[in-house]
Amino acid sequence: MKKLLPILLAVIGTAAGIGAGLFLAPAPTSPETAGAASTGEGHDGAAHEGGEPAPDAGDEQGEGGNEYVRMTNQFVVPVVGNNRVESLVVLSLSLEVGPGETEAVFAQEPKLRDVFLRVLFDHANIGGFAGNFTEQHRMDRLRRALWEAARNVMGKIVVDVLITEIARQDS
Repeated sequence: MKKLLPILLAVIGTAAGIGAGLFLAPAPTSPETAGAASTGEGHDGAAHEGGEPAPDAGDEQGEGGNEYVRMTNQFVVPVVGNNRVESLVVLSLSLEVGPGETEAVFAQEPKLRDVFLRVLFDHANIGGFAGNFTEQHRMDRLRRALWEAARNVMGKIVVDVLITEIARQDS
């Protein structure tokens, strides 16, 4: 039962996160944006820290701004200590890519998920998710490693890797 509980919690947490995301997603405002939102293409005025539009984000979809591609599923990373799973870390990632590169990311998503999981497991194994795992330098190291892994798979079309959600569930 002790081994089943972390897995069950991860599945329930993932389902609840997906359900909340679908429930809280903003409704499209016009037929043009509704079509783009349903295909997962384009990004309209991306905001970065501070709520201001990113310098390279276009005012309209496809007008020279970068696109943001959300990975379809969350990543669940076990944190092992004392020969048992001590906690689970759940992350959601998005990729910032050049204009028109959304479909290329989706075509390579299984490979991207594999390399991202390798990076996340390595990060967990060196203690990256122990203690105050959201410290700036730890998060910067993780983002850099994820970015390098994405560039190895996708090349220069990947501008950045964004950690859009992160949570740790201690058992």
